[in-house]
Amino acid sequence: MLKAGVLASGRGSNFQAIIDEIEKGNLKASIELLITDNPSAFAIERAKKHNIKYLFINPKEFASRDVFFSRIADELKARGVELVILAGFMRIVRKPLIDAFPGRIMNIHPALLPAFPGLHGQKQALDYGVKISGCTVHFVDEGMDTGPVIIQAAVPVFPDDTEDTLSERILSFEHRIYPEAVRLFAEGRIEIDGRRVKIKGHPSVSSDIVNPPYR
Repeated sequence: MLKAGVLASGRGSNFQAIIDEIEKGNLKASIELLITDNPSAFAIERAKKHNIKYLFINPKEFASRDVFFSRIADELKARGVELVILAGFMRIVRKPLIDAFPGRIMNIHPALLPAFPGLHGQKQALDYGVKISGCTVHFVDEGMDTGPVIIQAAVPVFPDDTEDTLSERILSFEHRIYPEAVRLFAEGRIEIDGRRVKIKGHPSVSSDIVNPPYR
């Protein structure tokens, strides 16, 4: 049983997607702790509903960002966490946390990395005029959305899309591939080889996740 910790700053919809897969029995994992930097995050309500322990850590109380992330690492290690899941955590992870969990921090980004990293990936895609966007689950390193890619899902961009409509379409695929990536990790099927992530056994995701139908 994989012990996971979740970091979230907002509504935590990907946090919920992972909870749902655990409760359905599709993912052999337990969420040991939710940590948030926002006392108003709706992710806290999700944790309460599912009897998951949560902790608000105020970054303003620390002398530096490194000290803040050292505290986060300490809290996660104290609970035996094996995988750290970023679910809408709106801070760039710093070295103390990365060093504490090397190759064991996942994030999801609403674009097909390395295209459109950083904030508002969906708007960046629309502004650029791409025909295909999507989402990427990747391991976290010290860069911004630069870690090795685990799973990607391609999502079509329609001529009448707005940032909101594209974001909603991409989000539905985030909720599918993020639990899948966690499942592969829990099953010991992920191997990092430089920049490449190799999945042991069968292909990591079904073709309908990678290539959703056009309308």
